[in-house]
Amino acid sequence: MNMIVCVKQVIDPESPPASFRIDPAKNEATLPASVSPVIDPYSEYAVEAALRIKDARGGKITVISLGKNLLRDVVKKPLSMGADELILLEDEAFTEGDSWSTAYALAMAIKKVADYDLIFCGRQTSDWDAGQVGSGIAEILGLPSVTLAQKIEATDGKVRVERVVDDGYEVVEVSLPTLITVSNELGEPRYPTIKGIMAAKKKEPVIWKPADIEVESSQIGAAGRRTRLLKLFQPVHEGECEIVGGDSPEEAAANLVLKLREAKIL
Repeated sequence: MNMIVCVKQVIDPESPPASFRIDPAKNEATLPASVSPVIDPYSEYAVEAALRIKDARGGKITVISLGKNLLRDVVKKPLSMGADELILLEDEAFTEGDSWSTAYALAMAIKKVADYDLIFCGRQTSDWDAGQVGSGIAEILGLPSVTLAQKIEATDGKVRVERVVDDGYEVVEVSLPTLITVSNELGEPRYPTIKGIMAAKKKEPVIWKPADIEVESSQIGAAGRRTRLLKLFQPVHEGECEIVGGDSPEEAAANLVLKLREAKIL
């Protein structure tokens, strides 16, 4: 069973909101150097899904990540968890893209890998929450896809997937090769072991540039965007508090009721 997992390096979603800085000219969010980026948490669920299949049936897991200035200690985490190979699409030309141009570049990299049965992505990423890249990859590659998976069981030539829906889950079966986006209902990803961390340090990622995956330059990064970000901003949360009192608890309660009626809440 040959599996590919797409992961993303993101701003740590656990960072305090006050630490974020918005550059309105570039429409970019930044963090101080003291806060390190992390692997997107939803990507970790996708890695865990692949590892569970590898534990049960064997196989190889290839991880692909796209971006610039990718920190090796961060993007190597899937290797320390048990993945076998790491491919980085690391070039300025890949940056400032949208869901479409990202999906296109990843799809072309997957085409170059060629030998795969399953492709895993997180259900969305913790930075933009769009949830479009996985389905976009499947569309570009002409593959069936199942979204929001909470459990995946592989059999000969097929996978059985429990897919999260509003009031529970549904079970679908799909032939291989296919793409699956994994939801957090899968369960907590495993922690890297000391042995895994040491092994990951010794593995060097494969670096692919645009020419290596034969992409059209007009379809990747900023040039390939099909959406335009108009404004990026931090919302301002404001609230007002009024203390309702009285000479006794009963009077305070009566005054509160009057205020609520004035506000047409009661």
